Parts: sequence; C-alpha cells; structure tokens
Amino acid sequence: MLAPGKRRLRFGEHVLDYTLLRSKRRSIGFLISDDGLRVTAPKWVTLGDIETAIREKKRWIFTKLSEYRDRSTRRMHPQMQWRDGETLPYMGRSITLRIHATQKAGIHFDDASDQLIVCLPADAGEQQLKDRVLGWLQLEAKRVFAERLPIYAEKLGVTYQSFALSSATTQWGSCTSEGKIRLNWRLMHFALPLIDYVIAHELSHLREMNHSPRFWATVQSIFPEFETARKTLRDSAQETLPVF
Repeated sequence: MLAPGKRRLRFGEHVLDYTLLRSKRRSIGFLISDDGLRVTAPKWVTLGDIETAIREKKRWIFTKLSEYRDRSTRRMHPQMQWRDGETLPYMGRSITLRIHATQKAGIHFDDASDQLIVCLPADAGEQQLKDRVLGWLQLEAKRVFAERLPIYAEKLGVTYQSFALSSATTQWGSCTSEGKIRLNWRLMHFALPLIDYVIAHELSHLREMNHSPRFWATVQSIFPEFETARKTLRDSAQETLPVF
C-alpha cells in the first residue's frame, strides 16, 4: 500500500515510488532526498507527460537513488572518536592523531610517519582537541590554496581579487564576477589533484560565469582530468567526512 501522496511507476521488475507536487514552475523538476524521488511539475502538465518524463530520466533517477542510499549508509557509520590513535583524512591519505600531554600547547605534522602530533594539557577535553585540529587544517588550507591559486590563474591568464575559506555544506568553492574566490577548507581531506580541480573550476568562472560547454572547455584546457575529479567529489558527500 502506497503512503499518502505517493505515486508508483513500474519498469519491468523495478518499482519506482515518487511524490508529485504541482507548482508554478515552467518545467518538470526532479529531486532525490531522504523521501526518495520528488517530482515537481506545472499545473498544466498532464500525468501522462509527467510519467513519460520520468521514464526518459529513469537511468539518472535510479543511479541517483542508489548513490543517495549509499551515502545514507555511510552517514550511519560511527562518528570519529577524538582521541590518541584515531585517524583523519588529510591530502588524500590517512594520518594518525598522537596526543602528547604537556602544558605547552602546540601541533606538528610528521610527514615521514603520517602523524599529527598535538600537545595539550593532560586535562584537556575532546572539544579542545577538535578545535586544535580544525585550526591546523584551516591554516594548512590557507597555505595550500595560496600556493595553488596563482599557478592556475597564470595558466588561464586571469587575475582574482582575493580568496577566503568557506565552511559551506553543499559547495566546494565559489567565485564572484569581481574575482572573489571562496574555497572549502574541507578540501584538505582530499588529494592535491582534487584541490587543483576545484581551484581550476572556480578560476575558470572568471572567463565564463556559467556552466556552459565553453566553461567546461576552459576547465579542461588547464585541468584535462576534470571529469574524473568532478565525479570523485560528487561521490564524496560531506557527511562522510570527520565531524568537527
């Protein structure tokens, strides 16, 4: 029995339940969420046309539903434990937190052993550790972004006005027409090629403030592997990253 407000379509052995909403929008829209597929359509579009549109998009819909379920499963995994010996993703590799009890606060990354050594008082709590690691990651983000931005700006022949860190939950980066770049500090969890892709992407907006074929051609001109990097980031939901 269908839940209230739900409709059902059959594709051979597959069954698709969806919610249909009517609105003033001009075209049919599709959204995947915790409730599954939601279809929003203009009031004048017939149910037959809506179902035809769903059938035409069925491959995309089933792919996105599968990806969303996978992300939800990963989101249910236990949260990171902020303690000595815990691991953390950094620049595409797993590093280990090592807590040294000392009154002199400090933090140091040992590249040879992949250890992040955090010096804290013996009575320091979990929040102090989280704050210390977050501060270090954001300083690292500023350093890496400041090094990589000029490289790709020179390749494109563009000039950006400024850059700042972002903590957005749905965007890895943004760029304004004035040349103000914002880059998500959580990119530091990923390998350098993914960071470079986001930087190349945002700087390309200084040529094309859209996502037209000309825009993607611009990105490809300075970052040929953009499609692979783009897919990897799309598959890397932020809810799978450590909680700060």
